[in-house]
This record gives sequence, C-alpha cells and structure tokens, in this order.
Amino acid sequence: MRECQWKHRLDLVTLVATRGRDFPLAMLSQRMRCPVCGSRRVAIAYLPKSAPRAMTMERGPKW
Repeated sequence: MRECQWKHRLDLVTLVATRGRDFPLAMLSQRMRCPVCGSRRVAIAYLPKSAPRAMTMERGPKW
C-alpha cells in the first residue's frame, strides 16, 4: 500500500478551541486522522517561521 502524501498546516487557534489549552502536544498525533485516506498514522512537525526572534548579547572583553 502506498503512503498518503497529503499535507496540511494546522491552525493553533482551532486546536486550542477543540482540544483545550491544556491538551498535551505529545498526544496530538494520536488524536488525528487523515481526511483523505482515513489513516491514523499521521506525523506532525513543528516548523518555525524563520530565524529565531531571540537576540544574543555580544560578549564583553575577558576578565
């Protein structure tokens, strides 16, 4: 059987509204089902938008 290649971007607001804000993200893939093939074998990946927003401070001279 060929593996389904369907992909979709999840909406965080909808996930919080349907699962609750305390729902553990580690359990999310266990609750999902592919709407195309019906399989429960899904993979979820978190992909950040771009470069990290945190800035680092320059190191000063060594003491």
